[in-house]
Amino acid sequence: MLASPTTPQISATATVPQLRLGVAVATKGRAAVVARLVSQLAEQSRLADRILICAPAPEDLEGVTSRGPTLRCLVGPNGLPRQRNHLMAAADDLDILVFLDDDFVPARNYLKETEAVFLGHPDVIMTTGNVLADGAKGRAVTYDQASEILSGPRDKPSRPLSEVYNGYGCNMAVRLEPVRRHGLAFDETLPLYAWLEDVDFSRSIAAHGRIARAEWAYGVHLGVSGGRQSGQKLGYSQVANPIYLMGKGTCSWKKGLNHIARNVAANLYGAARGERVPDRAGRLYGNACALGDLFRRRLTPVRALDF
Repeated sequence: MLASPTTPQISATATVPQLRLGVAVATKGRAAVVARLVSQLAEQSRLADRILICAPAPEDLEGVTSRGPTLRCLVGPNGLPRQRNHLMAAADDLDILVFLDDDFVPARNYLKETEAVFLGHPDVIMTTGNVLADGAKGRAVTYDQASEILSGPRDKPSRPLSEVYNGYGCNMAVRLEPVRRHGLAFDETLPLYAWLEDVDFSRSIAAHGRIARAEWAYGVHLGVSGGRQSGQKLGYSQVANPIYLMGKGTCSWKKGLNHIARNVAANLYGAARGERVPDRAGRLYGNACALGDLFRRRLTPVRALDF
């Protein structure tokens, strides 16, 4: 059980020893977006000890590389799991690594509240934040809208922590010592944007500590569309990746089948309505190809690269 509301908590405002905390960002084709995130991180009430950014090409980092001594830009492999593994390898002197999508807008105290959870709960291996709005699950959110949402009045949740099945990839933090000790990594079989890579990684580390949502660590996920994979590739991954993870044992059958059914239904509905953003027709075609490959017994996540 996670701590009850009456259990004494370490407040982010208390004087406590700091952990070595870094932020890791995997990006591609969105230099202006990641540059804006770096500027936002400079306004955090608890500054990151290191900001690590990994992109597959130098032009993905244009305008980012000269933004402070704690920033390190890496030109590395393409594909989200490979980039995140590259970032973890570069975080060899850090205790906590916070993975943020380049289009995630953290509240000013996000890092401070995240650090407080790891300090107060040594058995927590992963946290994920409280996402107040998520443009990836609906209409994209603008920076102005995100600012308005984050500056609006709200009461803190009564429980600082809630137990969750997995971290959400747009904002999740991991304690690195047990990750290093057990040789844990993101699964590079999942290509490109790597649908459900956050579920797979979360469940692979769940045997070594608790996974919790830090309710006081707020943020907004914009859902910027530029730089993502094609609709057909993503549609294939929406079916292939859950089936692969169910077979691997890092995603329950109930959760995996729910993911597939929900996404296929959304793509059917959106394609019938003529939605072009997101590319529902392309995603539906990818769904159909993956289901065909399943019946032909040749389904594998890497076949998304063929589209």
